[in-house]
Amino acid sequence: MTSAPAKHAQYLADFQSLVQGPGADAPPWLRDLRDDAWSTFNEIGFPMARRGNERWKYTNVAPIAKTDFGLADSPATANGSRAWVPTYKMDGPAVYDLVFLDGHYSPELSSPAIGPGGVTAVSLASVASDNAFDLKGQVGRYAPADDGFAALNTAFLHDGAYIHVADGHAEKVVVRLSYITVDGIEPKVTHPRTLIVADANTDITVVESYSGPKERVYFTNAVTEISAGKGARIDHYRLLLEGDKAFHVGTNRVNQERESSFDSASFTLGTTLARNDMEVLLDGPGAYCSLNGLYLTADNQHIDNLISIDHAKPHCTSRLNYKGILDGKSRAVFGGEVIVRRDAQKSDAEQTDKNLILSTQAEVDSKPSLLIYADDVKCNHGATAGHIDADTLFYLRSRGLDLDAASRMLIHAFASGIIDTVKPVSLREDLNTIFSAAIPNKSLPIAKGR
Repeated sequence: MTSAPAKHAQYLADFQSLVQGPGADAPPWLRDLRDDAWSTFNEIGFPMARRGNERWKYTNVAPIAKTDFGLADSPATANGSRAWVPTYKMDGPAVYDLVFLDGHYSPELSSPAIGPGGVTAVSLASVASDNAFDLKGQVGRYAPADDGFAALNTAFLHDGAYIHVADGHAEKVVVRLSYITVDGIEPKVTHPRTLIVADANTDITVVESYSGPKERVYFTNAVTEISAGKGARIDHYRLLLEGDKAFHVGTNRVNQERESSFDSASFTLGTTLARNDMEVLLDGPGAYCSLNGLYLTADNQHIDNLISIDHAKPHCTSRLNYKGILDGKSRAVFGGEVIVRRDAQKSDAEQTDKNLILSTQAEVDSKPSLLIYADDVKCNHGATAGHIDADTLFYLRSRGLDLDAASRMLIHAFASGIIDTVKPVSLREDLNTIFSAAIPNKSLPIAKGR
């Protein structure tokens, strides 16, 4: 084991405690994976240098790197955390819940699935040593420890969520996955790890949510790996509803095979600094993905969305549509990249990033891009940022609405374009309520009309 510089002393101490304590009984493949990841993190650290580093050009991670986040202990009881568990209902013949408190699986709050029927939704630690699940060949396959945050997550990999729907399972599967940070005094870090595998011709919906105390400083460093087999259908919703002083870095990697479908919607509200890093590989002809996102910032919040879609095979389709609502002195970053490889003929790709600016001091950096190496494709991209349209606002006020009511209606309509993509009705209604409550009541800047 290599030694760590002083700036990583807290992480080193916690890593040693993990590998010598609860992680000591892990199977050899997992111990090796963790050791290699720690060596990587120890070598490259956090991406502090931004000059020449396009991936982190607009986001300063120094507040994370300079804070001594201690590894969270397992909560003594789950009773005080029940209020954080999502209350919306999910319909379906097979609905399961996996709840993690401070990164530790909570059997009291969970309803897992394991056994006959082809559905597995369990704590990763509970099956890590079982060769029947072949986790050795899956964990880290799509999200290698090739950057500081992913490496740190893998180094502390002990538990997480493992969701698998086996080939031939005909019924739709629904999983609510909740990562909850419990209230505490000292700054703490959790490293949620999620692996979702949908075999050929299966159908699964996963709601992956993150939440925590509103006024506490904490850090969530999450990694999610998703594999969609031939003809599989995955609906994935990522809810980032952390506290206002929280830091969150999410690394998401998706691999799609022939004729698979991946529909995703990401919702971000809260946090002082958040990073949503998603890469999708369309690795089979006829694969389809739709990535939607909605983020609302206020005060001095900073939210960074870095999205990449790689068309590696022909006849694939992708849709990327993100919307931001910015208030206060907040800042948002959107980096959207679509790659069309030389052999990926007949690719169809669209990407948009639209931002509604509610303050004269808010700022968004938007960088959509297309890297096209094939010649028979249909691709376009665009980005916009602006204030509420004066003509539209005048029309609503002429119908009897006051300025605040008309403004809120227009902001809500803007957000609804993403919220309405959510298929489960109860989840859609819950998100609608959450974002409606977050829309500010204030005099807003207005774009000049004709």
